Amino acid sequence: MYTNRIRGVATSRQDNAFKLKPLSQGLAVAHAALLGFAICVPLQASAADEQEAAQLAPMVITGVAQQSPIKVVTDPRIPRQPVPASDAADYLKTIPGFSAVRSGGVNSDPVFRGMFGSRIKLLTNGGEMLGACPSRMDSPSSYISPETYDKLTVIKGPQSVLWGPGASAATVLFEREPENFEEPDYRLNSSVLVGSNRRFDRSIDGAVGSREGYARVIANASKAHDYNDGNGDRVPSRWNKWNTDLILGWTPTDDTLLELTAGTGDGESRYAGRGMDGTQFDRESLGLRFKQTNLTDTWTALEAQVYYNYADHVMDNYKLRTPNPNDVMMPMRSPMASAVDRRTLGTRISGTWQWDAVEVVAGVDAQKNEHRARKGPGDSYKNMAWAKDAEFKQYGLFSELSWNVADGERLISGVRVDRASATDTRAQLCNMMGMACRANPTADKERNETLPSGFVRYEHDMQAIPATTYIGLGHSQRMPDYWELFSATSQVGNPTAFASTNPEKTTQVDFGIQYSRGAAELWASGYVGQVRDYIMFSFKPGMNPNHTISEVDNIDARIMGAELGGSHRFAPHWKADLSLAYAYGKNSSDGRAMPQIPPLEARFGLSYEQGDFSSAALWRVVAAQNRIDDRERGRGNVVGKDFGPSSGFGVFSLNSAYRLSQNWKVSAGVDNLFDKNYSEHLNLAGNAGFGYTDNATRVNESGRTWWTRVDMSF
Repeated sequence: MYTNRIRGVATSRQDNAFKLKPLSQGLAVAHAALLGFAICVPLQASAADEQEAAQLAPMVITGVAQQSPIKVVTDPRIPRQPVPASDAADYLKTIPGFSAVRSGGVNSDPVFRGMFGSRIKLLTNGGEMLGACPSRMDSPSSYISPETYDKLTVIKGPQSVLWGPGASAATVLFEREPENFEEPDYRLNSSVLVGSNRRFDRSIDGAVGSREGYARVIANASKAHDYNDGNGDRVPSRWNKWNTDLILGWTPTDDTLLELTAGTGDGESRYAGRGMDGTQFDRESLGLRFKQTNLTDTWTALEAQVYYNYADHVMDNYKLRTPNPNDVMMPMRSPMASAVDRRTLGTRISGTWQWDAVEVVAGVDAQKNEHRARKGPGDSYKNMAWAKDAEFKQYGLFSELSWNVADGERLISGVRVDRASATDTRAQLCNMMGMACRANPTADKERNETLPSGFVRYEHDMQAIPATTYIGLGHSQRMPDYWELFSATSQVGNPTAFASTNPEKTTQVDFGIQYSRGAAELWASGYVGQVRDYIMFSFKPGMNPNHTISEVDNIDARIMGAELGGSHRFAPHWKADLSLAYAYGKNSSDGRAMPQIPPLEARFGLSYEQGDFSSAALWRVVAAQNRIDDRERGRGNVVGKDFGPSSGFGVFSLNSAYRLSQNWKVSAGVDNLFDKNYSEHLNLAGNAGFGYTDNATRVNESGRTWWTRVDMSF
């Protein structure tokens, strides 16, 4: 039975052939028990844990600086402001250069330097979790709870080949570190957060182990009700999500690690900017990784992993919303639901070799993912058979070299080659309601592409001043993803997006400087790039105001921009910091501005720290965005499009943190202190089902929001 399920052979219409049901049920029970345990039962701390807790600074992060050329590294477990929703996109927004296509309360879609979707490689523990919704309601970032990971790394631009193909904008790694117990011991970290709009988060992260191995359990839950914008108007945005993960590690020697991971989660969310809500975000994950170090004098590491990720997503228009009589669609609307799922299987093997001045990392990776759907009136979709519509495969070879050319000079380069394929298994092409079907001209057709990528980067440690400069040239080729090949509306007489969309090719120069001396730190990173066959979405009016027809085509584009920042400790307990991020894009095929480019953004911070207390202020200032594509052309990405120019705004927030003891810390804050009414440029239009009368009205952000968080470490 296990083999049949992995291969996708269903025994009945009700069976979900991709899902490992015992895994979900067992971890769900553990999740409920652990969260109750985290709130109710304090434990005595071991001496090692007390020492570790005492070293944690009682602070709230308001921004993340670049620590080294190309890379940003941070600890996602530390509280930060504005208080992030329980998904990766809102969390990444605290890093300069990141923004998000907003959906309301949760499940936004991350954007880096104006680039969206699979241009950002988003990995958890080296594996990729792909969403299933054709309009990315369950974006890959929506399945990630950042605070359940130990480290977050962002690699800017096409400046790494180690983590898979297509990462032209950035590579984002959420990682969990192996446990390290020198003797039989345990640790337990937990937190509780409460805030406005009935916000209530709980998390627990505990481990037990010894030198021979360990067991770690992580569970978290987050929920909130609809929020009020700065005008006091209610914005439909409630959510309720949870996740549980179990990690078992075996360390027979100091140089050997074998680790098994299993996880599950679910949730629901309603959206002011969509015609349907997400009523299920069922996640399953399995992974096995092996690492052996110090094999020989030169062969320093061997790593191998396999992973399975499964998303089972349900959307409907009746469980989380009440029909609005002013909705122009209501005369034609009936309760509708759609279920989609995505199974992703992947593997990666790599080796590391070290000589005096040279390090080489080389290996292979592969991935296969399948997408299915079923829909129907009301809950009748549950009795419908699954229909597979797409299958993707990828095999890649990669190698990356780091060479210390001379004292203070490094040359880093890499190359990879991928063989990617996509198969269109749709027998018919139908509209979003499952009607007006016609034969699919590309049914059972397969596309194959060979995609080379590579980069070279020079880094120099300056002698006159304590600074490092770098410049790199990178090239990345990206296979069109599921949303670009299958989500566009297919018109009679036109070729399908599956047949006509070309791979995207990005060539980019990255450059920058990193400076640190005494109390002052400065950094800057810039880029200039050319994108051939950039994949662009266009939306045209359909039969009614809430129906659009989407098309996909290839254009050429020019991109450029920069992120810069710095901090200065101008007094013993005071520090000021700032950051700026700017992105520019031009459609060089027709000379117009690129759509969905975020505006100039600045963050100004001032913090005070002394002993066990810290306090900080954050002023986020966003400029107006007037460089847009024409609204009538409806150009953008699979999620959003340009509605017109947007206004600038400034939001002021405050926070404080206090360490009560070695084991307890409390932090609190007020976001949007002056109750500013504003909306982000990258946004969705309010849906008529919630009373929005103009289909170009952006969804406003939350007004004044207070929150308090208690962290416990034992």
